[in-house]
Amino acid sequence: MASSSSGGLPAKPPSTSYWKGKARAIENDFDDLNPTITYRHLLSSNLGVRDPLRVVALCDSDAFYAACEQVRLGVDPTLPLVVQQWDSLIAVNYPARKYGISRMDKIKDAKKRCPNLVVVHVATYKEGEAEPGYWENPDTRTHKVSLDHYRRESMKIIQLFKEGLPNGEVEKASIDEAFIDFTRPVREELLRRYPHLASVPADAPNGMDTPLPPPPPVSWENKGTVVPVFPRKERPEEKTDSSPSGDAIEGEPNVEGDSKTPEPEGEDDAVEQDDENTTWHDVALSIAAELMMRIREDIRTKLGYTTSAGLARNKFLAKLTASYKKPMNQTILRNAAIPNYLRPMPFQKIRFLGGKLGKALAEEYDVSTVSDLLTISLEEMQRKFGENSIWVYEILRGIDRTEVKEKSAVNKSMLASKNLPQPITKAAEGYHWIRVLAAELALRLNEARDSNPALWPKTIVLHIHRGYETMRSKQTPFPFTRSVTVDVIASFGDKLWKELVGTAGSTPFKITNVQLSFSGIGTMEAGQRTIEGFLSARTACDEQIPSGAAIGDFSKPSSKRAISDDSISPSKRQRSDSSIDGFEEVDNSPRKTKDRHTPVSNPKLAEHTRDERYSFLCDKCRQRIWLPNAPARSGAADDADGTTHAGGAEGPAGIGTLDDAIREDALSALRLEHADFHYAEELAAAGDVELPKRVIRPADRPTSTAKKRQKKVAEQGIAKFFSKR
Repeated sequence: MASSSSGGLPAKPPSTSYWKGKARAIENDFDDLNPTITYRHLLSSNLGVRDPLRVVALCDSDAFYAACEQVRLGVDPTLPLVVQQWDSLIAVNYPARKYGISRMDKIKDAKKRCPNLVVVHVATYKEGEAEPGYWENPDTRTHKVSLDHYRRESMKIIQLFKEGLPNGEVEKASIDEAFIDFTRPVREELLRRYPHLASVPADAPNGMDTPLPPPPPVSWENKGTVVPVFPRKERPEEKTDSSPSGDAIEGEPNVEGDSKTPEPEGEDDAVEQDDENTTWHDVALSIAAELMMRIREDIRTKLGYTTSAGLARNKFLAKLTASYKKPMNQTILRNAAIPNYLRPMPFQKIRFLGGKLGKALAEEYDVSTVSDLLTISLEEMQRKFGENSIWVYEILRGIDRTEVKEKSAVNKSMLASKNLPQPITKAAEGYHWIRVLAAELALRLNEARDSNPALWPKTIVLHIHRGYETMRSKQTPFPFTRSVTVDVIASFGDKLWKELVGTAGSTPFKITNVQLSFSGIGTMEAGQRTIEGFLSARTACDEQIPSGAAIGDFSKPSSKRAISDDSISPSKRQRSDSSIDGFEEVDNSPRKTKDRHTPVSNPKLAEHTRDERYSFLCDKCRQRIWLPNAPARSGAADDADGTTHAGGAEGPAGIGTLDDAIREDALSALRLEHADFHYAEELAAAGDVELPKRVIRPADRPTSTAKKRQKKVAEQGIAKFFSKR
């Protein structure tokens, strides 16, 4: 067989044991593995998913939950350790796995296999405690599992990724995994090491489209395990990692909970150090391997956690390769090794091909491995499974154009959930769990606001499950408060519980799951972050803003302005003996010089003593309009009753401490509201007779007032094989 373009390697027929399909796959199934790389590719600033020098890594923490507890307790990492949740195991470190202990074991069986086993029960919340703790005998009937410690440690690892690779892209995949795009930092290092590539030679025949000169030899020593281009003829029997650290815990599904790629038993064939078929992508992989090794060492020395990583040309292959050889190792998958690495693999081990879709493919074509499916043409696959089956066709050939994209640091929601070992049958039994869930939400929201004080949720939601029946939920706005406490959140949860379940002694159903969550979490605007500075001083017991004054959606400014009395004709306004929302009720007759819209500006201070920086002069009414609680100028200010108060920068309610930008924002809003007031008066004075008449043109064709029913389009093709989440 002639040499192919799949990495420029001489063709070598694979083992006959690898081929079970109707016909053998041809080499050009992988004809994109060794593209011609030009100066344009290298010097381009637009680095996309089709970049031939793209390098992506997946870094996975080894037995993460167990490692977190080992570091927290200062336990020798060579000792066998497991993390317990109630009577089951959720994490097993590698020394414990040598005793045959797996996550499927019960704690009693694990201790029999290893008498000196270190057992740590995961932290739990209990009623009356603001934070989770490690209790001696936690009870699932009164406690709730906490993942907070693991989340914090996970964020520390992500931060080290970003510090070690400032020009790279880091995407958190799960609590113990992260994708890293090395393309840009590798490109910079490549040009630094080989400066002659930074400019196109004067004699280049095709200018920027001229191919790069041959690459230098690559030494893979001390860069990790390299997947051989031609592996052993007989691969070990497939097996999966029985103890992934990112397992689902109560209410926390594992984001990347797919079956792990089999780990080879023993050492693979050595890779030639000076391979004559080395490509520039191999050079890029070797540079990325050096950077990955450095970051992993930082994590080990600074945090005490060991990691494993896989490096390849895209996310799909990096994910598969990360588990090739664990723990504390990294594996490199060269383009030339991709065909022989994928072909013998059971295709149902691939993510999204392990469910209904994978079963349908296996039954339709009577196949089991990737090589079997390579014999199916794209046209045939599309005819059977629809146009979207091109994704399957490409993924089987190692093609994945998914971006590595950093996720927003602001989670739009926070959820605390509890699966109840004993269903709730009485309404009063729910308040205990409301407080337990409220403690978790309070801790998580306060931690998020430590790094971003402008965060605030718009809504609080209560969900309940009744066995396998549909979930029921109730929600209410969550107004801004000075401090987020368990009591504040629990008060809203109790209100929703009463509305959802009732207050009777018993409920007509059995509640098996309770969830309390925040939704619509966003960032407040600058003026909203300091709204408390413009409010009157309050007592400690009155910390919460009334629901009528609740801040709305902080993620974007409101497009509508609330209708106020300012838009009503002055002749129709009614006087009130009380003031509303801090605004003074005054006579609205035309001869009155002060309008109703003018806010009260600390009535105990005379106008001439106040700081004019907190006011503006209206061009129309020639009146000075003041911000509420405007402070006094430097010096002394006399009250109406003759008492003297120290003036100065601080002023009442601490408003003087606001900087110039905040003050100008508040004045701008006040100017706009005052201008609206004058506009409303002008409209009222003009009368309806002066308003332009609207011309209503008949419609070109009659329209039916009946609403058209939306027919649900049946899912077709490959889409029907993906379960909705």
